[in-house]
Amino acid sequence: MRMSARNQLKGKVKTVKPGTVMAEIVVELPDGQEIVSAITLTSAQDLKLKAGDDVVAIIKSTEVIIGKE
Repeated sequence: MRMSARNQLKGKVKTVKPGTVMAEIVVELPDGQEIVSAITLTSAQDLKLKAGDDVVAIIKSTEVIIGKE
């Protein structure tokens, strides 16, 4: 899969929590950090997402906020 989005993070699906309309997908990165994505339930079903699946979290945003203490 080729995409113009530069922020592509490979990981494994940790959990899939289906709701009525949306599904919450937790992706664990190789270093143990987690990314949580809310996608439509239909998309989660179409992708047949389940724990243990290898996926790519693709982040496309107009803003990135940096914080420092």
